[in-house]
Amino acid sequence: MDDFILRALAAGCGIALLAGPLGSFVVWRRMAYFGDTLAHSALLGVALGFILGTNPMVGVIGVCVALALALVGLQRHRALASDTVLGILSHSSLSLGLVALAFLETLRVDLVAYLFGDILSVTPTDLAWIYGGGAVALAGLILLWRRLLAVTVDEDLARVEGMPVEALRLAFMLLIALVIAAAMKIVGILLITSLLIIPAAAARRFARTPEIMAVLASVIGMAAVLGGLFASMTWDLPGGPSVVVAAAALFMLSAVVPARN
Repeated sequence: MDDFILRALAAGCGIALLAGPLGSFVVWRRMAYFGDTLAHSALLGVALGFILGTNPMVGVIGVCVALALALVGLQRHRALASDTVLGILSHSSLSLGLVALAFLETLRVDLVAYLFGDILSVTPTDLAWIYGGGAVALAGLILLWRRLLAVTVDEDLARVEGMPVEALRLAFMLLIALVIAAAMKIVGILLITSLLIIPAAAARRFARTPEIMAVLASVIGMAAVLGGLFASMTWDLPGGPSVVVAAAALFMLSAVVPARN
């Protein structure tokens, strides 16, 4: 195989491995819209990265972390409903990112690649960011796994038992921010949340424990990456959307396959 195909496979499988367990929590906690909000803010991070002359992923992580902190603060006050706040921040940050990039007249930016991904153009540097950030996020998730499960099952009970619920919520948001920054090159800003949600949703029917669901979601995500790359190379299709379509096909297949009792 050519080097760029191997890099694409390595990058996609690395993201799928991490997106599986995190996506399971997104499904359990019904935070799909929150994931979309963070993903849309990534474009603003890309613009800031270019403006500051640093790697765009650094800007993406910075903006996502700042937005996560802002969301935690806004949710405490409850002046507006959560979905209203998420809708405002999601579309505002995406539009602000587009406007900021428009001001960079001397810089030529491939917006399509950022919005929909370009998995076949992954570089060794991108792989280093993906696996470096992924290792940090996975280690953090393993460390917090039991406490996040407790908060997900019953937040009030977890608070009574003395767990730092707000800190755990913020830590989970920061983990998602790392995944979004790493996955941006794979499926694009507009499709990142689908790689978190669809494999986890497909795995849910076949899992008896949270851990099994997390593992199955990672396996399904990697299968979607392989299928999407094969379709992209065979029929000259865009890589990121092909991966998402493959994941959707696996989800539909999971819906008709009988689950074990």
